[in-house]
Amino acid sequence: MLKKLQRLLQRFFRKSRTLNHQVLNAPSICVLILVDIFILVNVFFGLNDISSWHLSPGQAYPCYAEWRDYRANEKPGKDYEFIRSAMRDRAFRKPTLINQRANYQDSTKGHLGQVSTACLDYADLEDAVRTSENVKTIEAIDTKLDEIATIEANSRKIRKQYDSTLLEKAAGQSRQKSINQVGADAAKQKLAANTVSINRLKQEITGLKQQVLARPEVVQFLGQVQNQSAFATIEAGYQHARFWYPSIQLLLQALFLVPLIVISYGIHRFALRKNYGLVALLSWHLLIISLIPTFFKIFEFLQVGALFQWVFETISTLFGGLLFLVSYVQIGLIPLAGFLLIKLIQRVSKSGGNPRAQAANRIMQSRCLRCAKKVRPEDAHCSHCGYRQYDECPSCQAMTHRHMPHCTHCGAETQFNPKLEQ
Repeated sequence: MLKKLQRLLQRFFRKSRTLNHQVLNAPSICVLILVDIFILVNVFFGLNDISSWHLSPGQAYPCYAEWRDYRANEKPGKDYEFIRSAMRDRAFRKPTLINQRANYQDSTKGHLGQVSTACLDYADLEDAVRTSENVKTIEAIDTKLDEIATIEANSRKIRKQYDSTLLEKAAGQSRQKSINQVGADAAKQKLAANTVSINRLKQEITGLKQQVLARPEVVQFLGQVQNQSAFATIEAGYQHARFWYPSIQLLLQALFLVPLIVISYGIHRFALRKNYGLVALLSWHLLIISLIPTFFKIFEFLQVGALFQWVFETISTLFGGLLFLVSYVQIGLIPLAGFLLIKLIQRVSKSGGNPRAQAANRIMQSRCLRCAKKVRPEDAHCSHCGYRQYDECPSCQAMTHRHMPHCTHCGAETQFNPKLEQ
């Protein structure tokens, strides 16, 4: 097995760097490597672009994340904070009259799929909240919060000076020699006044928040967000989209890769038949480079695709926390997939390769045309599999090698079936 793999690798590298049975020189190899790098980079760029062609779960259900976060938030005052967040432009972090429904619909341009109708309804309710009156109220609340922050900073500064003036007063130091701008009595009065101002501003803020939360459009929006059945529908749709998204990506990437593989393989076969050495070499490299990301995508699909998600959820349901069993499943599935892929490649290589080139190589190495075991030139049949090695030439009736284009005695063209029997 190891020797067979070694021969396969040697044949692969020999085919990748020879032109008309001659090894490429160093400059040509450098050019070939640059071409390979260029093709590989563009293949991965194309895969990345086409994989984002379909809407992601977050794009198809754009309201899910903020809806979920609201329901998970257990802090007091979350209703106002949620409305305040909905009122803010996420780019500039200030109240604005943006159209959320238009933003959701713009995300579908140039993509496959549609935004969830439930999220579009959610966007309509969110847009209804963004009235100029609500924007002004939010701005007024933010202004008062800034005032409170300024007063609190001033109070902290005065409090530090107040503590220092108390120590100076206890030590009997005269006011003229004090390093503080405000005396103890004045500082105490200022702190009391600041406390009154802060309490007043907080009461005003509370009143403004109640006004916002009491407005009909806000009540309707919060009612929808608090609706358990509506959220359950959104969550089920999001989880379903997330389950199938890797499979959709793989399908789109296959639509990009399969034509490359088919075209490069077809050109390679055509070039071999016509003896176009350089075209055969370049198409061979294009074929190999197209297959590289294919293997990566297959293993990625096995890792995060719908099949893996189903296995993961099944094991989670049946065995609870024993999620390490997923690793056992992966260890079993990936070699199985590799085994099936190898069998497929072996079958394709036997049936879809160049049989005459394969026969010529085996004749030169004195090997059986079917099983590739050693045979002597005088042996008419293989002693291992019984396959007949020679046929009668249709022109001179002498025995000549099977599957070769010309007779070894008279040189006439043969008409044997070019496909090796299995």
